[in-house]
Amino acid sequence: MRHQNKRYRIGSTPAHRKSLIKNLCISLINHGKICSTLAKCKAMQSPVEKLITLAKEDTVANRRLAFSKLNNKLAVKKLFTDVAPKFTERPGGYTRIIKIADGRVGDNAKMAYILLTQSAE
Repeated sequence: MRHQNKRYRIGSTPAHRKSLIKNLCISLINHGKICSTLAKCKAMQSPVEKLITLAKEDTVANRRLAFSKLNNKLAVKKLFTDVAPKFTERPGGYTRIIKIADGRVGDNAKMAYILLTQSAE
């Protein structure tokens, strides 16, 4: 049975989907907000939130785990020094998806912003 095995159909192969989500996660960590299709935003929301939860405790093991997921030293450094400390008191819900009213010009794909929520400071 295939219960709870849904994957968003982005990219052509599982390897392409994995690398696409990894690159989108790196961009979100670096910029704080990115614009993409709604399916890509929903697909990357879970991995980003898991990375932020991992980064809330700054240990060498957690940094190595985050690097194994991202393969980008600068993104891991920013995740642990800038992004995660803002969410130490927050139990979850670090990202927000905001849908854009108009579709993309070429193929009318549903577009959305995914952004890191602001802390309650």
